[in-house]
Amino acid sequence: MTEHVGIVLVSHSAQLAAGLRELLGELAPDGVRVVVAAGTEDGGLGTSYDLIARAVGEADTGAGVVVLPDLGSSVLTAVTVLEDEPRPGVRLVDAPFVEGAVAAAVTASTGAGLAEVVAAAEEARAFRKL
Repeated sequence: MTEHVGIVLVSHSAQLAAGLRELLGELAPDGVRVVVAAGTEDGGLGTSYDLIARAVGEADTGAGVVVLPDLGSSVLTAVTVLEDEPRPGVRLVDAPFVEGAVAAAVTASTGAGLAEVVAAAEEARAFRKL
């Protein structure tokens, strides 16, 4: 079996990220590891350095990891984690949280490489709804 690019959802809200992970499980059910790093360790709203660092490790199957933050301090915390604990094949992606995650997961489910998954997530910025 080919390893798939993993995805880390970094959000201020554990409920938001869990709902998105559930959606991704329906759209890309086979082999894509989606890990949530959301909220604080005590269950509050916010972001956590430790949760993000652990999630990157959990998502990494050897094919690379895409880290998708929602906004504000989730971006800053993810940048700090990736600067402090650099890992080859881990990319922080500037993409809309939901649309970028959907595009990344669907693309990863095809067995696409890291560059393709990153590009798909970034291109989601141009998706029009109407």
